[in-house]
Amino acid sequence: MTLATPQIIATDAQTGSERPVRPALLRGWQRRCPACGEGHMMTGYLKVRPECPSCGEELHHQRADDGPAFLTILIVGKVVMAVYISVFLAFQPDPWIMITLCWSLALGMALFLLPRLKGVFVGLQWSKRMHGFSDTRRNE
Repeated sequence: MTLATPQIIATDAQTGSERPVRPALLRGWQRRCPACGEGHMMTGYLKVRPECPSCGEELHHQRADDGPAFLTILIVGKVVMAVYISVFLAFQPDPWIMITLCWSLALGMALFLLPRLKGVFVGLQWSKRMHGFSDTRRNE
């Protein structure tokens, strides 16, 4: 007996059009437009463009707020503490080595994850049509 994994799709009740969640999340992780996947979503490190330069999809509706920061802290904290405990129990290094290792790991992970998780939040909001995201595009 094989179990098929259901495809997660957000459906608009009025138009019946579908927006797949998984591709939107993956495009958001890559910091690309959740609609077309071609245009860059961000203008800087965390600033989301008002619209996609490729397809014209309006992105200014996004409300990521503190969600990406919260998830980043959660993930980084769990991973860094696991590394801290593992390294300390296995090698028992000096405190300055542990501080250097853990702070470097935490900083690197936080800088890597924060913009990607913000992109995921924008992709999720786009796919679920939250906060004003709709089927209308400027270039169409």
